Amino acid sequence: MRTPRTPTPTARTLDAPVGGPLTAPSALERCVGDAEAFLAQRFGQEPNYREGPSFDDLLSLADVDALLTGAGLRRPAVRLVRDGTPLPPASWTRRVRTGAVTVDDLLDPARVLELYAGGATIVLQSLHRWWAPLTRFCRDLEQAIGHAVQANAYLTPRASTGLAPHHDTHDVFVLQVHGAKHWTIRAPLIDQPLARQTSDRKRAGQQPVQFEVDLRPGACLYLPRGVIHSALAEEGSSLHLTIGVLATTYHDVVRQVVALAADVPSLRRPLPPGWATDPVIAQRAVKEALADLAEVVDGVDGSEMARALSERYWSERPPPVHGLLLDLEALAHLDDLTRVELRPGVVWRAEPKGDRLELSVGARRIDLPAPVEPAVSRLLSGAVLSAAGLGDLLDQDSRLVLVRRLVREGLLRIVVDGA
Repeated sequence: MRTPRTPTPTARTLDAPVGGPLTAPSALERCVGDAEAFLAQRFGQEPNYREGPSFDDLLSLADVDALLTGAGLRRPAVRLVRDGTPLPPASWTRRVRTGAVTVDDLLDPARVLELYAGGATIVLQSLHRWWAPLTRFCRDLEQAIGHAVQANAYLTPRASTGLAPHHDTHDVFVLQVHGAKHWTIRAPLIDQPLARQTSDRKRAGQQPVQFEVDLRPGACLYLPRGVIHSALAEEGSSLHLTIGVLATTYHDVVRQVVALAADVPSLRRPLPPGWATDPVIAQRAVKEALADLAEVVDGVDGSEMARALSERYWSERPPPVHGLLLDLEALAHLDDLTRVELRPGVVWRAEPKGDRLELSVGARRIDLPAPVEPAVSRLLSGAVLSAAGLGDLLDQDSRLVLVRRLVREGLLRIVVDGA
């Protein structure tokens, strides 16, 4: 493995008339060291290994204990696996009433820990959706690499293998949090597999070993999709996070182009009678379809499709709203000197539309008067400032209305003393 160089900060901005800066986050640097070199040389191409400070601020063993024993988790937030095989949910869940509703998938802590003591791996799924530290971390990664990510946690008891040799259909960052785990990396069977190209476990285990490594707390192993891997907790229990990269691929672009063919009447026709029994008719029909599709491809506006793909991606990234309830409670006391800043993880886009300004954040569209654009840009620049800092742009009543609106919408957060 190459030794990572000193991290080099980079910055990116959305391609829009007005936009918010996407500063290269510390999340990727924590995983790989030199983020710029990793993106240029390793991402999607080859494994990367780095040792660094602990990741237990993202999810500690104590956090897992609290979640398993007192958080009232339900399926599918948790699953159990032994020797690569999922355990039946009925063996570790129970039926309870919540108000007037009966649920049958509530985690039974005693059963779960008993199965764990017997060799089962506990998997916490989609933590990026419901565990705030990982929500923020994953958003930082998304801003750095431009692809959606997800987060699972794996708690494996001593001398247990959670999953048999297999490949994933998404890249993974493996972050070791607690204990140690021995990883075996094998040559791929499929290069850059798509979601439908799942792993053949038997063949995967027969692939030649490329390298082996022991992950200890603070270590991060990056594996591109298709790389076969398995892991064993030898010395004691192991807790690691797997951050999966759900990449938008060139194949996705092609699928978008082909989808446009539905708008072409000639491509909606049935194949001619006899095509299934006469190869000549079938070949002629296929050639006609390909010729019509070629016309569709020639007519595609690449810049417009790129913009649409980008907008769809960011529309699926809702703003993190941790702490918004407290900000809403504090709005009644917000005045000209109250300090605010862009909420971490928020990605925004603003576009003038006549006498209006359309501010986009996630899937939401916020309609504002066009003259407030300079004030919006200043407020969402990432700097800490107060409404009074807009004195050269808006009168007091107008700037307080704007600041309160952006706090309510989740774009700004109130900076408390000492923060």
